[in-house]
Amino acid sequence: MQTKDINIRDPFVLAENGVYYMYGTRGAQFGRSTGGFDVYTSADLAAWSGPAQCFDSGRYGLNREVNWAPEVHKYNGKYYMFATFTKKNGLRGTYSLVADRPEGPFRPNSDGALTPPAWECLDGTLYVDKKGQPYLVFCHEHTQIIDGTICFVRLNGDLSAAEGEPTEIFAASEPYYVHTALSDGHYVTDGPFLYRTKDDVLLMIWSTFPDGKYAECVARSDNGEIDGKFEHLAPIITNDGGHGMIFRAGDRLMLTYHAPNVSLKERPVFRELADLGDRIEVKE
Repeated sequence: MQTKDINIRDPFVLAENGVYYMYGTRGAQFGRSTGGFDVYTSADLAAWSGPAQCFDSGRYGLNREVNWAPEVHKYNGKYYMFATFTKKNGLRGTYSLVADRPEGPFRPNSDGALTPPAWECLDGTLYVDKKGQPYLVFCHEHTQIIDGTICFVRLNGDLSAAEGEPTEIFAASEPYYVHTALSDGHYVTDGPFLYRTKDDVLLMIWSTFPDGKYAECVARSDNGEIDGKFEHLAPIITNDGGHGMIFRAGDRLMLTYHAPNVSLKERPVFRELADLGDRIEVKE
């Protein structure tokens, strides 16, 4: 199948040995009670094989409601999936799953969510600092706190548990380009992902709704690490696309995200990026 035929949200690509593995939220029912996640494979980011189920959420009691935003990272020789599910207490949280191969099958790695039990959270991503310490970077949802935030928490060595308390990085209302809240007064944070530039600058891409339209945004750490103060740069996608991530395709730096942000119409989009050292830009 072609990219235009794939209805997923929150695309995430793992590139390994000349194969691109793409994961995402199943488009049906906006990713609710959809039974897990699939993987698609490609050699060129245009023609894809699949979908092949890589995680069966029903088998592990995780199909209670949301099955959202799977992303897969290779870490210490294993493949770790971070994905959002509805916890037994009815709140959402990010879980850690693990597999021996990028195509799965994945199985639970954490005993419940890595995010705080009493928090409504989503869209956890892995960040490993220069010293090799892993962190979960995630969103504390606007549905619980009105002005959504992005936070980080330290992880243990096998990514199965959080250590210590979360630290807030910034709130959704902070960027200079966010002029108004949504109609319900909320400010949204979605889909953080960390990228280190060729000049060792740490960037975070994330999504929100400047002036009501979904966008891919960028923030820059002032100390090159996750505990720095993040300066908000201009959004790089403003035409109703977002929840993206960055990966390498040979010598090209690529951004993938979903667009439009409309249920059952979402498709993965691929755009080449320019790494300018202190920022990134989408190539025309």
